[in-house]
Amino acid sequence: MLTIIGPTACGKTTLAAHVAATLTRRGTAAEIISGDSRQVYRGMDIGTGKDLCDYSVNHDGITTDIPYHLIDICAPGEKYNIFRFQEDFLKAYTDITSRHAYPILCGGSGLYVESVVRNYRLSPVPKDEALREELSHKTMEELTAILMRLKEQNNSDMHNKTDVDSPQRAIRAIEIEQYNALHPVADRPFPDIPTLVVGVDIPRDVRRARISARLKQRIDEGMTDEIRRLLDDGVRAEDLIYYGLEYKYVTEYVIGKRTYDDMLTQLEIHIHQFAKRQMTWFRGMERRGVNIHWIDGTQPLDRRTEDVIRLLDKC
Repeated sequence: MLTIIGPTACGKTTLAAHVAATLTRRGTAAEIISGDSRQVYRGMDIGTGKDLCDYSVNHDGITTDIPYHLIDICAPGEKYNIFRFQEDFLKAYTDITSRHAYPILCGGSGLYVESVVRNYRLSPVPKDEALREELSHKTMEELTAILMRLKEQNNSDMHNKTDVDSPQRAIRAIEIEQYNALHPVADRPFPDIPTLVVGVDIPRDVRRARISARLKQRIDEGMTDEIRRLLDDGVRAEDLIYYGLEYKYVTEYVIGKRTYDDMLTQLEIHIHQFAKRQMTWFRGMERRGVNIHWIDGTQPLDRRTEDVIRLLDKC
């Protein structure tokens, strides 16, 4: 398997699709499995940056449509988690390989990707309503401190700040860590899948410029209208806020908790911070033993594609 990772706005999905198209033209059909924690939701398109047009690759006038998996598989408002992701990933991976196609895992949700690359063995964790009530009045700083103590106690690599960016997510992370402390994780087998891991790296100033430009584009494309439509369809505001970033700040603007200018300013700040935390997570993966082959994300797309194909040919 090939795994392509990188921070938001680095162009990893476009790269994955072009690599898949190149492999397909060479006679090995390739398909993409999304490793994004929010693109699983139907109707949440602009804010999650699905950019489904990226999966259609034109080369010399011939278009190759790349099949993709784990996108639009859940209703908005539903709570998706890493345990379900592993289950869904394995189904997609098994389906792809059973048809002798080549799987490419692509995404920026570090915890999800690492759970596959390092074959985490996980068990489902039930809700603890008493614990949730106990934690409901604590600040984000207090929740973070509790989570860090539990992680240290459990010697856990899970629930980095990249994936815990709201009180609801922090409470769920605490719930999981506390459950695992009291109930050792069952020996639930997860296959060891050999994978070449490629990271797309871009300089900080380029990343910031791309993030700012993409945020403006998403606003212009109707991100506020997307939020209003989801609310009109019955999705609760608190459920959208739970998803963080665009859905948190734009929802708070739509329901009157923020001004438009404050929404834009805070959202841009937090997306930049999120991208920085993504890179921190990926560097942490390297320290935990994952060999990541970094390529220059500012190179022309054809060059980046060739670099990945060259790495694959060496495997």
